[in-house]
Amino acid sequence: MTERQHPDVAEAIAGERRLHDPAVRLSRPLAEALFDPEFTEVGASGRLWTYEEMLAALPALHGGEDGPPLVADAFAGTVLAPGVVHLTYETVIDGRRARRSSLWRRDAGGALRLYYHQGTPVPGGPAQP
Repeated sequence: MTERQHPDVAEAIAGERRLHDPAVRLSRPLAEALFDPEFTEVGASGRLWTYEEMLAALPALHGGEDGPPLVADAFAGTVLAPGVVHLTYETVIDGRRARRSSLWRRDAGGALRLYYHQGTPVPGGPAQP
């Protein structure tokens, strides 16, 4: 974390990294704590995911116990409004790169939770670590 990084941005990055942890991906209670109940995602495949669909599929998706590892870097974020953070970053999964965008919002209990996520494939060229 840089000295000028807003604490909410750092918290959202930490939450995103926790969602990439196989132990969290395999534990519905741990994952539920990070997803907003109104969560939706447009995946890099173009598929639309709901909260329940994502929680059910998460253990078997990339970065899970048996799948290829998920490598994430180049995190950047900004606070859009009090309790709302926009993150961008890149992933490499099994040689495929994607640019990612996430919105995190603070719930009534004070937890910052993933509200929206979108992945966009990076066409062509070798994967960058």
